[in-house]
Amino acid sequence: MYAKLTEAAETPAMNGIRVAFASTDHATVDQHFGSTLAFAIFEVSPEHAQLVELIEFIDRAQDGNENKLPEKIATLEGCAAVYCLAVGASAIKQLLASGVQPIRVEEGRAITELIGELQTELGNGPSGWLAKALRSRQADHPSRFDVMEAEGWQE
Repeated sequence: MYAKLTEAAETPAMNGIRVAFASTDHATVDQHFGSTLAFAIFEVSPEHAQLVELIEFIDRAQDGNENKLPEKIATLEGCAAVYCLAVGASAIKQLLASGVQPIRVEEGRAITELIGELQTELGNGPSGWLAKALRSRQADHPSRFDVMEAEGWQE
C-alpha cells in the first residue's frame, strides 16, 4: 500500500521526461528499488526540472515479499527511468517490460546532480535509453500531430 503525497502534474512537454528516484529524503538516492520506502518523481526537460509527485509506501514489511514489485512498478507509470542503489533481476525484468529503465547509482548521489546530468544529455542530443524513451514518448504524445496540422496536413 502506498500514499501519494502530491498530485501528478499536467502531461509533460515532448522534450521532457518523468523520472523517479528511490529516496527517503527527496534529496539523495538512498534506497534499493525493491525495499524503497519512497519515490520522488520529477519532470525533467533541458531547461527545467520540477518535483511532481512524492509516493511513500505504507507497508514497512517488504523484505522477502515479491508481491511488492507490481505495486511499486505501477506507481512509476509514465516514468522513463528509476534511479536506485540496487535492483534485483526480477525487478529489472518487470521494470523493462513496463517501459521503465532501472538505473543503479552510488549511495548518496544528489538528485539535483543526476537531474543536471539528464538535462545536459537532453540538451545535447540524448543517446541510449534516454533517446529510446523520448522516441516512445513522442509517438504517444497527444500533440504529436500538431506540427503536421500546422503545415496543412490533410488525410
